[in-house]
Amino acid sequence: MRKWICAEYIREIERLERSIRELEEEIIELKMQLKLKVDEANRLALENESLRHKLELAKKREKYLVDLIKKLGRPLVIIHSDEFEDVDVDISQDSKE
Repeated sequence: MRKWICAEYIREIERLERSIRELEEEIIELKMQLKLKVDEANRLALENESLRHKLELAKKREKYLVDLIKKLGRPLVIIHSDEFEDVDVDISQDSKE
């Protein structure tokens, strides 16, 4: 009876040890995944900051050019291409003249 109880305890201890090893492996895997996600988040934050800076420079450049053209006293027409559809124009009659 004593051997049987000891054998049960040994099996239970071995089962618990296996569970602990599996949990340790899972923790290692989760740490690696977390590190990858943090690296990706940092990379995206840097890329986002870079794009915001480029956008800010482009806006400043656009404002500078608009102000310059206004100072030159020439008419300025700004067309936002995303607001217009492509239009096919038939210039065959004009080209005959």
